[in-house]
Amino acid sequence: MGELNKLKIAEARDALRKGDVTSAELTEACLGAIEAAGELNAFVHNTPEIAREQAAAADARIKTGDAPALCGVPLGIKDLFCTKGVPSQAASKILNGFKPEYESTVSRQLFEAGGVMLGKLNMDEFAMGSSNETSVYGNVVNPWRAGNSDQALTPGGSSGGSASAVAADLCLGATGTDTGGSIRQPAAFTGITGIKPTYGRCSRWGIIAFASSLDQAGPMTKDVRDAAIMLEAMCGHDPKDSTSADLAVPDFEAALTGDIRGKTIGIPREYRMDGMPDEIEALWAQGREMLADAGAKIVDISLPHTKYALPTYYVIAPAEASSNLARYDGVRYGHRAQLSQGDGITEMYEKTRAEGFGAEVKRRVMIGTYVLSAGFYDAYYNRARKVRSLIKRDFETVFDQGVDAILTPATPSAAFALGQEVADPVQMYLNDVFTVTVNLAGLPGISVPTGLDGQGLPLGLQLIGRPWEEGDLLNTAYALEQAAGFVAKPGKWW
Repeated sequence: MGELNKLKIAEARDALRKGDVTSAELTEACLGAIEAAGELNAFVHNTPEIAREQAAAADARIKTGDAPALCGVPLGIKDLFCTKGVPSQAASKILNGFKPEYESTVSRQLFEAGGVMLGKLNMDEFAMGSSNETSVYGNVVNPWRAGNSDQALTPGGSSGGSASAVAADLCLGATGTDTGGSIRQPAAFTGITGIKPTYGRCSRWGIIAFASSLDQAGPMTKDVRDAAIMLEAMCGHDPKDSTSADLAVPDFEAALTGDIRGKTIGIPREYRMDGMPDEIEALWAQGREMLADAGAKIVDISLPHTKYALPTYYVIAPAEASSNLARYDGVRYGHRAQLSQGDGITEMYEKTRAEGFGAEVKRRVMIGTYVLSAGFYDAYYNRARKVRSLIKRDFETVFDQGVDAILTPATPSAAFALGQEVADPVQMYLNDVFTVTVNLAGLPGISVPTGLDGQGLPLGLQLIGRPWEEGDLLNTAYALEQAAGFVAKPGKWW
């Protein structure tokens, strides 16, 4: 049956149900691929014993004829998800040695659906980054190469380990989280599909918090159908999460008809940025043509407060991070600094947090503390909250006018070289320019690979949907995927 780790989730499901392959065989193929791909640094805590045990249970369940779609499918879990008895560090030194005694709701639901955990995936520290260069485990490497170059490229961030692992066929799917684009940007950089559902669609319980009003879990997969299958297993109301929506979870895969005739797709004029590469502009134009050819009506729209999205995001997200990360103090769990004689609790806090947090996390905590301080709360944080409401209203106005989805670029460029932008935080933050509005408005967004740039690197387009209408969004993405016909894979060099 070829290399089993290269199967998509839907292909593996069908093969498992026919008896053509077992979950044990699939799992061993993925474990072997992981072992051979150490140079990518995508997996950081391997769990082969758990994987084999879950695979055996899945095979037994499949034989009964009553197995969900994900049963027996090998997956990778981002290190931000707490997994019982398995290191869950959020790629930070400050959580060194932390092994939760509980399971995140999303990972529990995946395992209850028969998913097999291969291990934990690398990421930017506390999900703060756009290039996966802030991890205590070291950089993740993109499996793609530019032309004939040997230069290591970023897989994007913060879900860079998830993106790299899926693109390199180390697992059939992976969990990601998206606070300002951390599913969609790495998906675009690695030629895979990534969807951020509506805020509240997936429980945040047991996911280590970055910015609580923005964080949302989602799947990263090899195509849109796989994203639909995995998303359905991840969604659902959770009474342990006060922001979890008490809504029925649709059959997302059943929504994939590819028929978008009569749908209205909006093209926001504010996303035409100065200095946008010609290749991104051309890809966007091709995307419009593809959707029009599929029967959709294309209309120009305005989202006038888009230009304020990045500064608004980089006030709100650090403010919430400052609050969430205050709990990491060396008192109860994780890293604690060595103290000198005479040091008190204040010195312990200072030394532990100075040693435990990386430079980017410290930067954002300090920014967040500053904008929340008494003298600046109204000038920065409160003002940002008001602008966020205006950004959300822009989208509501457009959807009220009959627009079904919005098409934009996913990223302002293809994957760039590791080390290229890490010294310039402002340049790094600009990678989120097309994605942060979706988080600020709480909307669903998906990145679909649709082409290659001149150096043979993948480029993606983003579709933004109406709240709670992930099924419709996935179907539009499916139509775009079918029209684009993207099948390119990275050449194996590792």
